[in-house]
Amino acid sequence: MGSTYHRRFHHPHRLFPARPSLIAAVLVGALWWACPARADDLLVTGAGFGHGVGMSQEGALGYALRGASYQAILAHYYTGTAIARVAPGLRVRVLIGGAVRQIPLETYVRGVVSAEVPASWPLAALEAQAVVSRTYALTAHAGGSRFDVYADTRSQVYRGVAAQTPQTDAAVAATAGQVVTYAGRLAITYFFAGSGGRTESVENGFPGSAPAPWLRGVVDPYDRGPLHTWRATMGFATAGARLRKLVLGRFRGVEVLRRGFSPRIVAAYVVGTAGRTLVSGPQLAARLGLPDSWAYFSTRTAAGTVPQPDRSGWTPSRSPEAPPPTAPASSGGAASAPSALGGGGGAAGPA
Repeated sequence: MGSTYHRRFHHPHRLFPARPSLIAAVLVGALWWACPARADDLLVTGAGFGHGVGMSQEGALGYALRGASYQAILAHYYTGTAIARVAPGLRVRVLIGGAVRQIPLETYVRGVVSAEVPASWPLAALEAQAVVSRTYALTAHAGGSRFDVYADTRSQVYRGVAAQTPQTDAAVAATAGQVVTYAGRLAITYFFAGSGGRTESVENGFPGSAPAPWLRGVVDPYDRGPLHTWRATMGFATAGARLRKLVLGRFRGVEVLRRGFSPRIVAAYVVGTAGRTLVSGPQLAARLGLPDSWAYFSTRTAAGTVPQPDRSGWTPSRSPEAPPPTAPASSGGAASAPSALGGGGGAAGPA
């Protein structure tokens, strides 16, 4: 299925409203939308934070605040899945500081949950994260035969005892051994920070991945994170420098060809004075330093602002709840009561 990394971005501090200075530092430093406006600027309006595939952590928070159970949250984001239990005694091989440590599965999950979401979140959101992190650890094969997961954002963040809190320990204990399955097999559970109102199908979020029936885009009505929507501005020279060899001649702009179930870009041209280069949405967002590939482009000159060409059929004013112009809406899944999942130790891949 391509990359096992659950998201391209990780910014846990964004989740703490008491830390606005950290949010400001990211917006001014790591990104570039605080730059002063100049003639011939590239303007970007967008939504979401991350790759968009699987569970939106901010969306899960929204559901939990409205009384949803962790089972309902998981059923929403992972279409057609069930919850099962793995055999006790499993261990996760974690790469920490160049050495591989074998950590009991439940101990490992206790060291992950509060490293990924605040311990102050509602119990259902913490329980959902616990099940997702447990399943991810058993389905990610980041190090091949050597190890299962990194201890950082290349997989999911593990902080050991430092991440254990009474609230998150309770969530781990309440869901002990529970994992997400599809058709009786462990189903890899990608997750990310914020959806902007829609998640994305895996083949669009991770170009080159095969479609997976439990990783289909869904409407995400309660996602309201700090980067639910965002704006960015940069000069054309800066954009051209960031895109580097993708630009033929001097940078002229971006022409969007196709978007997915969400408005996340699937394919676009980087347009230069000497030609154009086909790129994927994730590639474009990563090069430009955008928080998400859900992005619309405009050109601002002394004469005014003009939208860049966009053939996708999506428009910035289109509601995320509206049906996509071309992709069919996804059907929801239903979670079942946990059942026993057979198998011995080690990680099992997705169906």
